Formats: sequence, C-alpha cells, structure tokens
Amino acid sequence: MQAMASDTTSTSELLIDAHGLTKHYEGFSLDHLDLTVAEGEIVGFVGQNGAGKSTTIKALLGVIELDDGSARILGAGVRDLAHTAAGARIKEHISVVFDTVSMPGHLRVADVGRVHARAFDQWEQHTFDKLVREFGLSGNKQVKDLSRGMGMKLSLACALSHGARLLVLDEATAGLDPMARDEILDRLREFVAEPGRAVLMSSHITSDLEKIADRVLGIENGRIVFDLAKDEITDEMGIARCRVAEFEAVAASGLIPERELRYHKHDYGIDVLVLDRFAFARQFPHIPVDRMTIDDYMALTLKGGVR
Repeated sequence: MQAMASDTTSTSELLIDAHGLTKHYEGFSLDHLDLTVAEGEIVGFVGQNGAGKSTTIKALLGVIELDDGSARILGAGVRDLAHTAAGARIKEHISVVFDTVSMPGHLRVADVGRVHARAFDQWEQHTFDKLVREFGLSGNKQVKDLSRGMGMKLSLACALSHGARLLVLDEATAGLDPMARDEILDRLREFVAEPGRAVLMSSHITSDLEKIADRVLGIENGRIVFDLAKDEITDEMGIARCRVAEFEAVAASGLIPERELRYHKHDYGIDVLVLDRFAFARQFPHIPVDRMTIDDYMALTLKGGVR
C-alpha cells in the first residue's frame, strides 16, 4: 500500500521540487524518487537505516551526481548548485545541519562565527551572537569541549545566521535530551513562521515529527512508500486491537478495502491498521482502537501482513 498526499502545494512556492531521482550503487539504488517541500512546510523524512534518507539529501544538495531525474532547490537545478556562480549564491540561502558538528575541534565558539562571516556574504553576526547567548554557549569554549546538545545548538546558530530560506536537518536531534530537542523544535517553528521558508527534517525520533511536522514522507529501499499529512496519520488513523474472530469480521465487513488491510499478528491478538478510527469505532464499538503514531504507521506499512 503506497499512500500519497493530496496536492496541497499548488498555490505555494516549492523550495524543493524533485522528480524521478535515481542513483545506482552496488547493492542499493534511489529508485525514481519524487519529493517536494513547499514554502511554510516542515516535512519529516523517515525510514530505517540504509533506506536512502542521507543519499536523497546528498542528491538534493548536489553532493552526488544523479543517474537520472531532476531536482530544483530554491528554483535552481541541483547541478547548478555545485558548478556555477549563480548556484553558489543560491547556496547562501540553504542551511544543512548533520548529526555531528562539522567544525574543527580547536576552534572557539566565537571563532566559528568569524569563520562563517568569511564564508557567507549575508552572514548576520548580530543574529549569531544573539543565538549563542540564548543557547547558553560560551564564546571562549572550544568546539571539542561542547556536549552533543551544545554542539547541535552551535550548528543551528550557524544555520540560522546567514539568511537561509531552506533548512535541511539530517538526524540533527539524535542523541539529544528531551529538553534540548524541544528547544531546537521551538527554533524550527520560529524559522518556518517567516514567509518564504521551509524545513526538511530526517529523524528516527518520530515523536519530534509528531510535534512539528506538517507532512511525513517514508522511504524504504530507495523508494518513497508514503507521503501523507502528519495529521492524517496521528489524528485520523488508528490501530484496532482485534482477537482472531474479530479480525475476520473486520476483514469481511468491507470497511477496509482488502488491498489496504495491513495487520500484525502477536501472541495476544492482531493489530489492524485503520484509516478512519472514528468510523471504525462506530461500526465496531466493542473493538478497542488506539491512536496511530508515525512509528506504528511505518511498522504496519512496511512490515505488516497483507490479506
């Protein structure tokens, strides 16, 4: 079952517009992947390790050459990002935050700001200084001595201090404590609230995406397997906790089309993916139906049985 979102971006500028992305490696391929991110959106990008998230991000940024397909970032082709002066100017408006701090360990926090001032024509030193203070970072502390959470805050301070319109995060909140993650999520909300901005955020911590994402894309073996509004997953869908006899009654009812009936058998019964948990509760009031999480949806979509 491949669930795709309805077209909600037709009236908004697409900051990422990628179609048919294809890249072949020995043992793995990105397989004609489509991905869009519109102005004002925070798009979550989820999948297991090795599913293709980082490869997709590298392809979008022009770090790796495509075998087929096309992508435009802020209106520029990805090949232009890497090879033209116009592409370099576009990159001024793209910020990328990875799961590790990509700065020399001997630099002090204050030095990081000075280095970035030479790298970006539109560097905003006052913004960087303000964020450093608000994040509780000491200007004299060396990068190598920062905790993981503080390192991520430094990376985010850099990302938000040169007029970026597109923010790409690749597992940037992994390993952070809940308070640090919440602080970063608040900054992302503030960022995307300004006109003309958007966020693409890959993460294994799907509870973060449930708090902040507008849309969620799932990737498996280099292919997009679902593209849905986050609220469709968490507010509309559910998991029915069935006994075997109840499962057969649900399957026979026609409420869930047979080709969309996903389930997981365990020792105590059968969990069933329900597309509309409210309609299900009305038809089967005696069967418990719980709220769906992104993790639940991924598990049932990728690993669940099919009738």
